[in-house]
Amino acid sequence: MNKKIITYSKSGVSISKADKFVNFISALSKKTNKNGDFKNIGGFGAISEIPKKLKNPMIVTSTDGVGTKIEIANQLNKFNTIGIDLVAMCVNDLIVCGARPYIFLDYISVDKLNLKKLKTIIKGIIKGCEIANCKLVGGETAEMPGTYAKNKFDLAGFALGLVEKNKILKNKIKKNDLILGVPSNGLHSNGFSLVRYILKKEKINLKKNPYLKKELIKPTKIYVEYIQKLMDKNYLNACANITGGGLEDNIKRIIPNEFCAEIKLNKVRTLKIFKWLKNKGISEKEMLKTFNCGVGFCLIINSKNLKKISKFFPKKYKPYVIGKITKNLKNIKLSGKISW
Repeated sequence: MNKKIITYSKSGVSISKADKFVNFISALSKKTNKNGDFKNIGGFGAISEIPKKLKNPMIVTSTDGVGTKIEIANQLNKFNTIGIDLVAMCVNDLIVCGARPYIFLDYISVDKLNLKKLKTIIKGIIKGCEIANCKLVGGETAEMPGTYAKNKFDLAGFALGLVEKNKILKNKIKKNDLILGVPSNGLHSNGFSLVRYILKKEKINLKKNPYLKKELIKPTKIYVEYIQKLMDKNYLNACANITGGGLEDNIKRIIPNEFCAEIKLNKVRTLKIFKWLKNKGISEKEMLKTFNCGVGFCLIINSKNLKKISKFFPKKYKPYVIGKITKNLKNIKLSGKISW
């Protein structure tokens, strides 16, 4: 009796395509990491040296994804920026602790390997690593037929940073410190389930709306360069990455129990995309809880350093005062309203 030979490829998994993708990443990694001492891509584990200049290094780690912004990328068939988002969501959390991003790993899971799409995504990840001054040293690409719908995929990232023990941003907040808002460049990678709900409810064809098409795929701003310079100068007492949960939930995570962050919402300089969303029927409370509303990062500083800090940022991202630290058992207090 003749029996058809069963192979892995017949189940929907292509090892040969996976190998080609790994070779592509390896070649691309060599071009961007010319000083790398170890061959990590394609191995069982990634090896990296700890910089010798650090006397008492502490490891800081972060992992994140980009949420349903992936669906926007799928809808627009545009995949060259979503990798930057992935890096940004991880490294912007690392720098809150005072750490310098050092290495990055990615996880991509798909229904079926599409080398053209995957190569575009990985180029974005490497671009994000270049902006954040860290290295892509490894990752995993999983082809999982039957788990995802056709052409669907998901991304996750893992970042590791290093910081001198005495440089960790912890317990440095003092009464009368200023709270500065650093502008975002848009939605970043939060709140996209609500955005997509509105697009569906309003029956908006994203491909035929040039403004939204550009705005919704715009990659998350990476703040590493600026924050590292401020850390080197000892200008920061604390900082916060404004992601899901908005200003309130993210700032109160870093405020010690005896202090309060008093935020004046009328000082917040919002952006056109948030005004557009607000006008679609979202309450101010929901806007503040879901989106960054124009403030992508917050700095807490001694008031004497305000002018010194400004020169480290380009005009578009110059920080501005949105509040101050007071003595209070309530961690955060919001007053006023954003001018929508």
